[in-house]
Amino acid sequence: MYRVGHALFFGPARSVQAITGADNTDHHRPSRTAIGTDRRSQCRRSERERSSDAGAMDVDALPGFGAPGDPNPPPPSPGSANPNPLEPAAPIGLGASFCPLSPKQGGKDLSIVWQHFIKLAGFDLQNPKSQCKYCKNQYKCHGKKNGTSDMLQHMKGCKKWHFPRDDKQKTLSFQAKREGESGSNVLVVANYSEERIRLALARMIIIDELPFKFVKRQSFQEFMEIVEPRFPIPHRTTIARACMKIYSSEVDILRRAFVGQRVCVTTDTWTSIQNLNYMVVTAHFIDGDWTYQKKILNFCPIANHKGDTIGRAVKSCLLKWGIDRLFTITADNASSNDVAIDYVKKKTKERDSSILGGEFMHMCCCAHILNLIVQSGLKSIHKSIAKVRNAVRYVRASPARFKKFQECVENEKIKAKCSLSLDVPTRWNSTYLMLDCALKFVRAFDRLEKEDGHYKLYFCESDVNGKKPIGPLNYLDWENVKTFVKFLGIFYEATRRFFGSLFVTSNTYFHGLISIEDQLQQLCSVDGDPLLKSMAVKMKKKYDKYWGSMDNINLMLFVAVVLDLRYRLKYVKFWFREWYGKDKRDAMSSMVRDALKRLYVERVSQNGASSSSGSGASSSSGCGSSLSRDSMPSVGNASLSDRIKSYNNRFKQHLADEDSVKSKSELDRYLLESSEDPEVEDFDILMWWKMNSFRYRVLSQIVRDVLAIFVSTVASESAFSTGGRVLDSFRSSLSPNTVEALICTQNWLKDAKKKRSIKLRECMDNVEDMDGFEIDTEIASVCPMPMEEDPSTVVLDDDE
Repeated sequence: MYRVGHALFFGPARSVQAITGADNTDHHRPSRTAIGTDRRSQCRRSERERSSDAGAMDVDALPGFGAPGDPNPPPPSPGSANPNPLEPAAPIGLGASFCPLSPKQGGKDLSIVWQHFIKLAGFDLQNPKSQCKYCKNQYKCHGKKNGTSDMLQHMKGCKKWHFPRDDKQKTLSFQAKREGESGSNVLVVANYSEERIRLALARMIIIDELPFKFVKRQSFQEFMEIVEPRFPIPHRTTIARACMKIYSSEVDILRRAFVGQRVCVTTDTWTSIQNLNYMVVTAHFIDGDWTYQKKILNFCPIANHKGDTIGRAVKSCLLKWGIDRLFTITADNASSNDVAIDYVKKKTKERDSSILGGEFMHMCCCAHILNLIVQSGLKSIHKSIAKVRNAVRYVRASPARFKKFQECVENEKIKAKCSLSLDVPTRWNSTYLMLDCALKFVRAFDRLEKEDGHYKLYFCESDVNGKKPIGPLNYLDWENVKTFVKFLGIFYEATRRFFGSLFVTSNTYFHGLISIEDQLQQLCSVDGDPLLKSMAVKMKKKYDKYWGSMDNINLMLFVAVVLDLRYRLKYVKFWFREWYGKDKRDAMSSMVRDALKRLYVERVSQNGASSSSGSGASSSSGCGSSLSRDSMPSVGNASLSDRIKSYNNRFKQHLADEDSVKSKSELDRYLLESSEDPEVEDFDILMWWKMNSFRYRVLSQIVRDVLAIFVSTVASESAFSTGGRVLDSFRSSLSPNTVEALICTQNWLKDAKKKRSIKLRECMDNVEDMDGFEIDTEIASVCPMPMEEDPSTVVLDDDE
């Protein structure tokens, strides 16, 4: 084994010239005596110092590093080329001082660590010390007592030493596939960029809702040391500024998207744990590529929930974003929101930026109304619900009780995938899921009552308030629960289907009304279960209050169904005939058609043409009439039969013009065409209109406006909640501008094309092994406004 520099070679002894291929002439290599003399002149050491280093590796024992009399030649000088292509090069920018130390007579430790350490002067020869050239850490380096092991270990984790790698060197890597993507990995060319890594880290913190102090966690730092040791871990303030930089760049991109775009907005209020009120404004629109977009615009603190305050905040948000074409505003049916929307409607009418004078601007939140309807029916069997809740609470109170219950389940040979879990009073879907799951374990509860004596005693003991839990359940209670689960399932499925947040929902709203209206009417009119009928009557009363009259429903929700080519106007007329008498049916159908026609006429006037098809027909008819007159034979030059023929041609042209202009506009042609099959699976309504927009140039513009209407102010995962939305502790500790930037940018960065469905049943099952659970307060669609101050100014609290 031979060593040149700090590279090892295996094989028979060869000269350095043989290894490197250097010439053997004398003028290329100094004499051995001159080399030895130069070495001694470079570093003079006493025999005592050399003897103290005797414990170090004896280089003279290796061929090629002997004394001047040794037959093997010395290594090449530091200035010569690297003889071994596999040998690592010296660190970039370290200079000649980092080259290996030259060997000496009597032995010298040529460990690779001496490229990165220097011996310090002024220390006792029996206790020498060395210092790292990068981080200045000192280590004992006595040859016998210490050796170089500590210094080698230090170099493996030295944070100041960057691997000798060219930062400009590009590398090949496979780009990771995102969840749900198909196909093979893509080979990409990448190079090291500290700025890119910092921005990618900022995007991760924004999307995953991580605190800024995440960068100081030990586990993350250890991970980065392995992934990319060259990257210096930034301070939390630096990461916060990077997040604000991303926010500022995304604001500019979104501003350009709103140029000439009509939007529908939703507004809602939020509360932080510090009891500060926030208002959210979210924009919904269909872009030029016929893709549904949902973008948060504003998330700002407001002084109160008064209508005038909310209205001014919404108007300010729209002005800052440059949105001057507002179609609808979806909000809860609170009286303050009525005042706010009237204020916005007045301001938009003054600027002539509303559609049909803002007549259809106010859209009530359907999820909020549906919650009110369901809660009115919950009171009918509240005792049975309370008994189930108490029974579940007893089982989940301790591991011993739960184990006893599991034994009862096994003895009864009950096979169910779900497990018992408590509900959350403000989320009626959790109550439905709790009752639905409890019905699968009726026999287990009955057996638990017989075998567990503490189960009965639990309902006899008083709590701290002196009240006894209601229970246990009897046969009538279980029958009530069955009835309730069957009935509430209608609303559960309707909410899951019609209140998604990643797809258009305005055309599905009417189907939800059909399902609920039909079920309530049947239950109220048929003699059957008195409990079920009483529930239906109460819920029907609440239903009629909000959805029973056309005056309470925005007509655009019916227009959206008409613009669904699977149903059109015929579908709406059909259900009106099922529900109402002839006079009311005809009146309601005329109202829907008239609203759509007024939208069409206004859009045609804005486009400056009668219609695409109408204008085409008019021009062709005018041209045809002119040609027919020009082609008429002159007087005296044509026979009577020729003149009659020309007259008939003119009359035919007149009939064609009358049919195409008066009776066959885009709207008329669309309404007269046959509907598509409504049972087509995975039907994409936006794609159909995109492919047929050339046929309906005016009507397709109306479709983009109407289908962008969002019928709820909450996301699908929050549509079941009757409680207020609350900010988490991390975001509540930040300044309002920082909260706005984080929440908005998170919404903008998330992949809008990734339509992952939310499986509520699985979410409930994930917490079934807990003794009890609470639904975390989530930060759903919230929206920030572009900041007026410098985005680099970030206010951080100590807990961030």
